[in-house]
Parts: sequence; structure tokens; C-alpha cells
Amino acid sequence: MIYDITQPLFECEVFPGDPKPVKTAVRRMENGDLYNLTEISMCVHNGTHIDAPFHFLKDGKGVNEIPLEKFIGAAYVANHEGDVTAQDAESILERAARQHCGAEKKILLKGRAVVTLEAAQVFAQAGIDLLGNESQMVGPENAPMAVHLALLGREVVLLEGIRLSGVADGAYFLYAAPLNLTDTDGSPCRATLMDFTH
Repeated sequence: MIYDITQPLFECEVFPGDPKPVKTAVRRMENGDLYNLTEISMCVHNGTHIDAPFHFLKDGKGVNEIPLEKFIGAAYVANHEGDVTAQDAESILERAARQHCGAEKKILLKGRAVVTLEAAQVFAQAGIDLLGNESQMVGPENAPMAVHLALLGREVVLLEGIRLSGVADGAYFLYAAPLNLTDTDGSPCRATLMDFTH
């Protein structure tokens, strides 16, 4: 089974202060045009998106410099409500490794989880590829810098704004490749999870 864990872009949750995505009908057949053509305007952090290190690091890698392997492969969905502590992070990594080889490299947090700095340091030191969450921001909204620096500084990609309500805890195959945007700090993506076949 394939699970679409992406928000619809034009109905998505938008981080406070970010521009909202807008679509404009440039050409419409109903108006006599030969074809339909739509223009969009958006922030690269709208909806379901990835954060590249360049988002918080002046000399960090842009989206196009990140290996695709970071966005594709075994992943682990873990339900968590509230602050994710260092102990929680260690437990999640252990459960992921037991579930499927390599699933501990890509962690997806389901629920209203807030990654603490201590948890971010555990994930970063473990060398994970990607950390995803349902919020539009990994870490506390009122103080995101420290958590972002701890993760992006170790080139842990962030996958923000995913939707996991219909997905049970466990290991899956994740596909969340970003657009090939040169020298950008983030990118929208169409994130999906697939059951492993046994």
C-alpha cells in the first residue's frame, strides 16, 4: 500500500509570517485559449517540504547539493505527543533499528511532537539522514534556531509538514525527493510511504 503523507499545497498549513501559496490561471480553454496554463507563487517552505542546511547555515548545502539517498529509503514512523527528550530519541532509534535494517536512518514523528535540543543532539550524533514531523517546524516554534543548527549542522535533512494520521507506527519505504532547485534553502516535495513487501 502507498500512503500519501503530503499536504495539499493550496490548502496547506503555513508557518506564521511565511507567504501563502497562490495559483493564478494564466490561460483557460473556457475563455477561448488553446490550452490551460497555471502560474504558482509560493515559499519553498510551504506545505510538506524539506529544509536544507542552507536554511540556517550561511555556508550550508543547498537543496541540489544533498544526495537523493537522504530522502529515499527505509524509514520509521513513531507516534509521540509533546516534547521529545533525549531518552525518547534513543528509544525511537532503538525501536527503528529492531523493526527494519536501516529504518533508524530516517525518523518520522507522528503527532504533536516537539523536538528538544537534547533530542536533536541524539539524532544528530546517531548520524541519521532525515528527521520528519507533522508540524511546520521541527523544534519549538518560539525558539527554532538551536534545534535546526544541531540537525542541519550535521546535515540531517528536515522533512516538515507531513501528515501521518492514517499511518501506523512501524517501518516503511519513504520517498520524499525535493525539486531540483539550485542553491535554495528548502523545497516542496511529494512525500509517500510504502509498506515493505514480505
